[in-house]
Amino acid sequence: MWDPQQYLAFDDHRSRPFHELLGRIGADRPRRVTDLGCGPGHLTSVLSQRWPEAIIEASDASPEMVAAARARGVHATLLDVRDWTPEPDTDVVVSNAVLQWVPGHPTLLDEWARKLPPGAWLAIQVPGNFDAPSHRCIRELAGREQWQDALEPAGLLQPRNVLDPTGYATLLADAGCAVDAWETTYLQRLTGDDPVLKWVSGTALRPVRDTLDDVGWDRFVAELAPMLREAYPKQPDGTTWLPFRRVFAVARTPS
Repeated sequence: MWDPQQYLAFDDHRSRPFHELLGRIGADRPRRVTDLGCGPGHLTSVLSQRWPEAIIEASDASPEMVAAARARGVHATLLDVRDWTPEPDTDVVVSNAVLQWVPGHPTLLDEWARKLPPGAWLAIQVPGNFDAPSHRCIRELAGREQWQDALEPAGLLQPRNVLDPTGYATLLADAGCAVDAWETTYLQRLTGDDPVLKWVSGTALRPVRDTLDDVGWDRFVAELAPMLREAYPKQPDGTTWLPFRRVFAVARTPS
């Protein structure tokens, strides 16, 4: 279950990649703009502001996120991205920090690129930090005897199937697109107690929270917290540095 409030706790940090992704889309007057995985809808309004004449189509697979988006006035629908098919007038598709949750998503990207109309834009961004200390700590703890049976079905013991920029560029170029792909490692400066734990609680730890009851969850995070403190030590000024790698790809279908 997604918690929109927890997800928005680091809104400034999480939103920056979206804006940088959007900055590489060259569409002038798209007919339809689709936000796949709109989350709580706080960034969907940016699409409306940039392209006020376009039909804005927003969806998410989480009922909680859809409800939060609708509360913001976003006309969001409940939809798994694997079930999405572009309308004939879809000129821009944005998928921000979603596809890392979708096994086999490279196949989806290939299908979307081939189904979109001529000259359409397809822009994605995914975290590329699944080998970072934070995620290694989570997998290490989930793999311990007391947790393995409960958490192995949640898929926590395997890294996510995310490609590097060359992988996405090759995939989309093979589908006939012109591609701009890159990666960026943001150095997030976090404050407060156990900030990395709070950060991953809104994303990477979601399958753990969904799987464990309240008692189990409290035990798990109590064991994880000191591991993360050691991996990300607090600086003398009380802040904590969190390097966060992101992978981007913006493709345009042939005209």
